[in-house]
Amino acid sequence: MSAQELDLRDYFQIVRKRLWMIVSIVIVACVLAGVYSLYIKNPVYEASTKIIVNQTPTQSTVGQLDLNQINTNIQLINTYKEIIKTPAILDVVAKNYPQFAITAEEMLKKVNVSSVNNTQVMTLVVRDNSYQRAAEIVNAISLVFKQEIPNLFNVQNVSILNEAKLNPSVAPGPVEPNVVMNLAIAFIVSLMIGLGIAFLLEYLDDTLKTEDDIKKYLGLPTIAMITRLGQEETKTTEQQVLTQSRKAGELEHVTAAK
Repeated sequence: MSAQELDLRDYFQIVRKRLWMIVSIVIVACVLAGVYSLYIKNPVYEASTKIIVNQTPTQSTVGQLDLNQINTNIQLINTYKEIIKTPAILDVVAKNYPQFAITAEEMLKKVNVSSVNNTQVMTLVVRDNSYQRAAEIVNAISLVFKQEIPNLFNVQNVSILNEAKLNPSVAPGPVEPNVVMNLAIAFIVSLMIGLGIAFLLEYLDDTLKTEDDIKKYLGLPTIAMITRLGQEETKTTEQQVLTQSRKAGELEHVTAAK
């Protein structure tokens, strides 16, 4: 079949012939993904704060709206995003909050800082296996960052818009694992793998199995065909042969010569 071009019907026949294998792969993969997501993977919670880079107190007092200063603050956000993840901030957090029992290197793996384009707002996110712990860490980092920036830049233009709620009215759900997404990924990937294996097996299989195969690939008519007998049919045939053999050996079938 590898030497012939396949049309759409051939593809459907290949899939139908090995449908059980494809379905089995998909079911096994989805079950494994579900078990991993629900029972093996530890849930991860997320807490966040928002920090704004605003005008300096002098400008706020005068009441002037300096667009150049706002643009400068927006450009500073990229610098602040990197500073907030450096030992200059995280080491202070680890030192001032020993109850977290976490090092700056471990804290760095939990922290993510992002910003919306053309705004003065940064979002600081911390992920942990406990929401309470994530909220405490993200609030601590935000506070230390606000306190340390004047020493690093000699400016006071950072304010915390909102802190993470330590005891929210509605208990937040975990952000990981995403069971639906994991199942969707497992379904798509396993389906592609199953189809790939099915077409690979069909490509490697060069045997002729039906009369249509002989006519299609050899262009010859079929004179005769030997059918394959199942186990039950084989047993029935063997019993018939034994029965006929017994009848042939009975005395009623034997005549004595005179």
